[in-house]
Amino acid sequence: MWMSELSARSGVPVATVKYYLREGLLPAGQATGATRAVYGEEHVRRLRLIRALVDVGGLRLAEVRRVVEAVDDETSSLHDVLGVAQAALTPDLPEPTAESRARVDALLRRLRWKVSDQSVNRVALARALDAMADAGDPLRADALEDYARTLLGLAEAEVPTIDTSSREVAVRQTVVRTVLVEPILLTLRRMAHEHVSQRSLSRRRR
Repeated sequence: MWMSELSARSGVPVATVKYYLREGLLPAGQATGATRAVYGEEHVRRLRLIRALVDVGGLRLAEVRRVVEAVDDETSSLHDVLGVAQAALTPDLPEPTAESRARVDALLRRLRWKVSDQSVNRVALARALDAMADAGDPLRADALEDYARTLLGLAEAEVPTIDTSSREVAVRQTVVRTVLVEPILLTLRRMAHEHVSQRSLSRRRR
């Protein structure tokens, strides 16, 4: 397809397509002349990935580049590539306390979960535990483990549905689901709280 069709198929303006080509985020097309080239489905997939990273994930160009480079690294497993994408979506966080770090480590050992020592999610969870402690309502260890076991079932249902036909598609789905499904889960949790509260607390006056 010509660049105009590539733009229409991907929803990315021609000027932006040219910019991604100059930046090396999009591989060059097959040259058909001094100033013309044709493009294939792999270019459509790459542009849709970049669009998801920028428009949905809110990533900056340097972060997009890290994800794209991971996608193109054939020595990395798809698991590792998805980890890079999730890490890019996680904001930089202050270092958590040693106590919360230890709680996270102990939880993962009890559950026998395979989570990288370098995972940003370890830091994010430890910081969240610190925040609860600072608010005067620390989360009990048994409650934390209950949450983890409940969410394991969700992950076991979700991960097999990722389309692994290409790395671009798998990463795009991961980005979209991470950013857009998490608010759905949060809202459903709040609605469940409202339901349970209505049953058990609505008649209490004090």
